[in-house]
Amino acid sequence: MTQLPRPIWVVVSILLCLCCSYAKAQSFDEWFQDKTLRLDYTFSGDNRNQYISLDEMKCSAGWFGRRVNLDSLLLLGGGQLCMKDSETGRVIYRHSFSTLFQEWQTTEEATRVKKSFENVFLVPFPKRPADILITLTDTHNKVKGELRHHVDPQDILIRPISTDKSTDWKYIQKSGDSKEKIDVVFVAEGYLKREKKVFLQDCRNCIEALKAHEPFKSMADRFNFVAVMLPSQEQGVSIPHKNDWKETPLSSSFDTFYSNRYLTTLRLKKLHDVLAGLPYEHIIILANTDNYGGGGIFNSYLMSAAHNNQNLPVVVHEFGHSFAGLADEYYYDDQYETMYPADTEPWEPNLTTLVDFGSKWADMMEEGVQIPTIPSGEDKFTKVGVYEGGGYQSKGVYRPVQECRMKVNQAPVFCPVCERAIRRMIEYNTTNNGN
Repeated sequence: MTQLPRPIWVVVSILLCLCCSYAKAQSFDEWFQDKTLRLDYTFSGDNRNQYISLDEMKCSAGWFGRRVNLDSLLLLGGGQLCMKDSETGRVIYRHSFSTLFQEWQTTEEATRVKKSFENVFLVPFPKRPADILITLTDTHNKVKGELRHHVDPQDILIRPISTDKSTDWKYIQKSGDSKEKIDVVFVAEGYLKREKKVFLQDCRNCIEALKAHEPFKSMADRFNFVAVMLPSQEQGVSIPHKNDWKETPLSSSFDTFYSNRYLTTLRLKKLHDVLAGLPYEHIIILANTDNYGGGGIFNSYLMSAAHNNQNLPVVVHEFGHSFAGLADEYYYDDQYETMYPADTEPWEPNLTTLVDFGSKWADMMEEGVQIPTIPSGEDKFTKVGVYEGGGYQSKGVYRPVQECRMKVNQAPVFCPVCERAIRRMIEYNTTNNGN
């Protein structure tokens, strides 16, 4: 290492101290109360237009999200939320996400009609007035919709909400204080009151399935798991293509965007209403049905059928979406619009269009590996290359390995690239990297 001249060394030391002070100033306690600010929005539009409207602001006791890396983003997502201190203009919190609304915009239906979707975001409650900027991007990662609004902590119209005393919930696994752990909540959908034991066992089965995969296995002590039993009027969930409609707490349904196996709920405000005040930041909804299907949206929620013989692989796959922002690696070329244009590098860590492959997994490839990589019968789950086909497209989009948990249910593991991405997300949520 080259020895710096003393005057330069002094300057560098001062700069390092300033940087450390800046990082320290980003501490949670300086900028935020131990409360949650809930922001309810309506996202609306069609295939070309995005509109964002603020519906309501609410608050509840306790903040259960991350308390580290508050002003940084690990992934771009399909949208971003930025909170700045009004007086100084300093960024004090950032969050990224994806939405069903943006996915719907790529469907043929969006060319014929305008629709609106509920969206709910939880942010730490600021001690001082703050300004929020929320942006939505398109498939080219270009901003197409944005909203700026002010948050006054003293605003009398921020509605306080508290835990419903009748809510039936319990810890399935508590590894430590929520301030240091990642809190994941399981929510029952379509379970009758007498099926509580069935639901709790379903939760345990899902936890064990997650912990059977790295890096969840070796980092299991960074997670708390909570189960919330919502008794349903009827058993199961709605399956429109069978003309089978159910009255359930979250009005969940298959046939999202007319896809038989796509299982979601559009009632995000109701979902967060029943969870208000509970320790949660990531949501797994278990649907009491043996009909195959599920869905996962980055930093929103995942839903899976609980009693199909593929339900555990589906939960693991969908958690890859909702928690780590991983993309689907399978392809079938029947989508209405390309979700991964050839001129744009995907923000998801496990796909590339080769526009900026250096930012992806190039460092994990052995020297001399051909691009594109020719599939072979060996090392289908571990040999890292650049295999064409992914993100619903057989051409122009590339995945890291031949077979992965994000491609097929039969894959026993996450590939090395997806495993690293999940590990980074866990560390981002629990370890201060100084940003």
